[in-house]
Parts: sequence; structure tokens; C-alpha cells
Amino acid sequence: MSYKLSLIIPVYNRPQEVEELLDSLLLQSQQNFEVLIVEDGSVDPCDFLMERYQDTLDLRYFFKTNSGPGPSRNYGAQKATGDYFIFLDSDCIIPPHYIEAVNTQLAQRPVAVFGGPDRAHESFSPIQKSINYAMTSFFTTGGIRGGKASMEKFHPRSFNMGMSKEAFEITKGFSNMRFGEDIDLSIRIVKAGLSSALFPEAYVYHKRRTNFRQFFKQVFNSGIARINLYKRHPGTLKLVHFFPGLFTMGLVLAVVLGLFGLPYLLELYALYLLILLVHATFANGSLIVGALSIVASLVQLTAYGLGFWLSFYRRIILGKSEFARFTKNFYK
Repeated sequence: MSYKLSLIIPVYNRPQEVEELLDSLLLQSQQNFEVLIVEDGSVDPCDFLMERYQDTLDLRYFFKTNSGPGPSRNYGAQKATGDYFIFLDSDCIIPPHYIEAVNTQLAQRPVAVFGGPDRAHESFSPIQKSINYAMTSFFTTGGIRGGKASMEKFHPRSFNMGMSKEAFEITKGFSNMRFGEDIDLSIRIVKAGLSSALFPEAYVYHKRRTNFRQFFKQVFNSGIARINLYKRHPGTLKLVHFFPGLFTMGLVLAVVLGLFGLPYLLELYALYLLILLVHATFANGSLIVGALSIVASLVQLTAYGLGFWLSFYRRIILGKSEFARFTKNFYK
């Protein structure tokens, strides 16, 4: 059975990235898909690109007032005509076999929801490759972002997430959470008892952030979102979610003890960073990327940990309402 796929892409001030993404879609080995670009109130829109691709892609463009990525994806889904909706981020490059891989997997196992992993493209900068390592390595995230087939451990993320039209209607799509909205949807997917799967070959090249300052903001908000998700879905906070926070507290303690002539804990952290250096260097074939991966991993763990503890204090200790940081200047 052949399914029509609707690729839904929210975008905010990213015309250059949208151009690269659309260029990659021109190279797909199968073309049974439509593309919906949802401009989320951008001041630097990408509408001028649409005419260039109208004759080569089944492409539609929508402009709406700014509301965040979740509502923008929902807007695109309401306009889509496909059997399956695939949500992609504007900072992704799609490999030529992607659509074919999705169709092959759906033909073998027509699940309600699926997700694919991400990789670093050879054209990415060393910093982008190091950030990709920090977000996907077993030594930093446990490899849960695309390395596990179980929905209990692998929650589809919105940069590369597909679901049937029926599944979208059952779950009512994304919430209005500014961060963590994709995990919120994944939790509701599990609660609804919908069938799901990881499609390992349906990967994308995900740029994420281009510098460590942007990356810090992104991951800091992810730490905040984890507690917000717990408050929405009690019972979803696992021991593994405390690891970045404990890592951050331990690192501070190690530095303090080191200043008092007790370097033993600091030496353990140094050993851990050495393991990261060796593994990242071999994984990327570059000592430069390996060295930058240490910085990226420290940013990933400490930023998440700081956001986690701040949210834990505000929401659980003080009992305050849901919140997020770095919302207006998230991409600056």
C-alpha cells in the first residue's frame, strides 16, 4: 500500500535553512509527498523562495502570527492532505533515500507513529558536529535520541517525527508548550495506546545550533521542560533525568574540593572527559571535533542540569506555574 506523506515544516526567520531543506527534498528518490511551509510570524520570511520550487515540488506556503512551533505544526496538519504527517525542523537536510525509507518501513509495519534519528552532515561545521555528538552519544545522553527502538526509551522528536492523520486526531496534536512539546505529545501517544516504531534508516541531518551560546539556551530550556512535563504527566520523571543535574552538582563540588587540595573527584571528571575526547575523535575522524565535543558535552550536561534544578525549585519546591526561559531571544 502506498501512502501520501505531508511534510510539515514550521519556520521562524530561517530563509537560508529552508532553501537548503527544499534543495534536499528535490533529490528524493521517491516523490509521493507534499510540503507545507508554515511561517510563524517571521520578520525575515522565506516566501520569496516559493516560486523557485513551485514547478518541482508539491509545495504550499502559509503565513500566520507567531505562536511557537507546536501550534504552527498543528496549523500545518490542518491544511495537510496526506495519510501521514511528517514534522521536520527547518534546520534539517533530508538525505535522498528518506521518503523511500519511510515508505518501505510503513509497508512492512504500518504503525500510527514513528520517528527517525539524526546525524551530522559532512558539510556541518566542527561546532555543529560536536553538538551533534553531545546530543546523540551514549556517553552523554545514553543514546536515547534515536538509538533505541522502544517507545519507553525512544520518544519521537519533532525534528523528525511522523504520525498518521488518525493518530493526530486522537491526540489532538501538539500542545502550546514552548519547549518539550514533542515529548509531551509522545507521552500522550503512549497513553493512547497507539502503535509506534523507530525507523532507523529514516534519519535526517540536523544542524541544531551554530554556536555554544545558542546551544546553552536550547538545552537549558530542555532541562526546564523536563519538570514542566513531570507536572503535566506525573510518573514520567525517571532517575536518568536527574543525571545532568547530579553531574553539574558533582562538577561544582569537584572544583571546590580541588581548590582545597582534594583532587580525587576532579580526576574522575578528567577521566570522563578524556573518554569523551577519544570516543568523539574516532567517531568523527577529527581531533578538532573531538576537542570541541568536550566543550559541547559540558554545555549540554551543565545547561540541562541548571535548567532542571531551577525548574525543580520553582515548580516543585515553590509550587509556581509552568514557565520557560530564553523565549524572545532564543535564536540570538
